[in-house]
Amino acid sequence: MMKFKPNQTRTYDREGYKKRAACLCFRSEREDEVLLVSSSRYPDQWIVPGGGMEPEEEPGGAAVREVYEEAGVKGKLGRLLGIFEVSSFLENRIIFCES
Repeated sequence: MMKFKPNQTRTYDREGYKKRAACLCFRSEREDEVLLVSSSRYPDQWIVPGGGMEPEEEPGGAAVREVYEEAGVKGKLGRLLGIFEVSSFLENRIIFCES
């Protein structure tokens, strides 16, 4: 399933939840410093870079793209941390996390 937004197409799973990808970005392989970016919606809050997946896009590619779009950072993709389903009062979504 896909929904269209101006200049964007986002994908949804079979149950209608938005597919998202995020990436924990470390300065080095010691993993002792993590990159956080400020939220565009809530500038006083820090977030892990991530966002919606494009049609036909792999989770790893989406995570790398989102980090570049949100933080201007390029790096190498590491290990998969997990696939998470996030529930809230307003929505339920799947997030693919990679380091």
